[in-house]
Amino acid sequence: MSNHKDIESFLRENRPQVDENPLFILEVQQKMEVVKGIKAEVDRQRNYGRMAIVIALALGVAAGGFLMCMAYLYPFDPQRLEDNIFTVVKMYVEPWKPYLFILTSVCTILLGLIFSRTNKGSVRL
Repeated sequence: MSNHKDIESFLRENRPQVDENPLFILEVQQKMEVVKGIKAEVDRQRNYGRMAIVIALALGVAAGGFLMCMAYLYPFDPQRLEDNIFTVVKMYVEPWKPYLFILTSVCTILLGLIFSRTNKGSVRL
């Protein structure tokens, strides 16, 4: 916002002279079209990036919720297997089970923030 005011004050103070040359006006219009094309491409890439983030976050929340439900509905018995790695993982994850809901809540809140963003006055992540 301050750059806009700086440019505006600079132009008011210096008052550039514009020739009545039709070629000059055509050149300015061509340059403005190029700028509009660049802006459209930047906006397209920004929207693509946002959608990729939203889709990844939504899929992560859905997959995490599904796996959490499966873990609670079908508990895993590591003693049936010969490897002790599952026992070690279960012993590490077991105390953290209640915090999985907090992690899911945080991801859901972030998803809501991303969906509710607007161009002006938006929340920056």
